[in-house]
Amino acid sequence: MPETRQFGDTEIQRLALMHGHGVPAHRHGRGHLVYPAAGVLSVTTDGGTWIAPANRAVWIPAGAEHQHRAYGRTDMRVLPLPPSLAARLPVRPAVLAVSALAREALLTLTAGTGTPRPLAAQNRLRAVAVDELVLAPEQPLHLPEPADPRLRALADRLRRDPSDPATLAELGRQVGASERTLSRLFHGEVGMSFRQWRGQLRIHQALVLLASGRPVTETAIACGWANPTSLIEAFTTVLGQTPSQYRGQAVREETG
Repeated sequence: MPETRQFGDTEIQRLALMHGHGVPAHRHGRGHLVYPAAGVLSVTTDGGTWIAPANRAVWIPAGAEHQHRAYGRTDMRVLPLPPSLAARLPVRPAVLAVSALAREALLTLTAGTGTPRPLAAQNRLRAVAVDELVLAPEQPLHLPEPADPRLRALADRLRRDPSDPATLAELGRQVGASERTLSRLFHGEVGMSFRQWRGQLRIHQALVLLASGRPVTETAIACGWANPTSLIEAFTTVLGQTPSQYRGQAVREETG
C-alpha cells in the first residue's frame, strides 16, 4: 500500500472523485462509514477489497489502514462514528445495505452545505443511520486477498482477465500447485471455494464496468459469463436488482 496518512476524525467529509481516481492508504482514529451517494467505490485493505454501489455503505473500524478507488463519477461521503455507535457494527470491514431512511440520514449528515444542524440533532441522525444498518444483513461484496504466492499469482491472472475460463487444475499447472492444494488453500486462506472467489471477482468487475457505462451484454462477456442471463441471475442474487436496474439507478443518482 502507499504511504499511510492520518485523516481527521471529527469533521464529516465529502469528496467528489472522477472515474479511476482514489484516495491513497490512510487510517482514521475513529470507525467510520464510507458511502458512495453516486458511483461505485472500492475499499482495499491487506485483507482484500470491499466494493459498494450507491445502495451500499462500507464500514471501516478504527485504525484499519485502507485506500479508496472510484468507478464512475463518485460522490464519496465519510461519516465518523462515536465509539458507542461504532461498537454496534462489525469488528472488521463490511459492506452494509443502505435503506431509504439510512440513505437520507447519511446524505443529510454529509451534505456540507447550509447552516450546521445542532449537535444533538446530528447525533440522533447518526443513531438512526446505525439503527438501519445493523438491521440489514452483511452484504457478500468482499473479495478476500490471498497470502500464498501461488494463490496471489492465480488471483492476479484472473483480475487481469475475469473472463478466463481456465479450471483450477489448469491454473494450478501454471502456478506450480495441484488442484487439491489450491482448493485447500482457498478454503483455508480466504474462507471460500475457488468457484465462489471467482464469482465474487466477476461481480466486482461487473459493478466496475456497468458504472463506467458498459452495456450489460458486453459486461457479461468481459466478466466470463456465458450469456447476459447468467450475469443477470448472479447480479440479482447478490445486489437484489438486475444490472439494467442498477445502471438506471446509477444514472439517476449521478444526474440528480
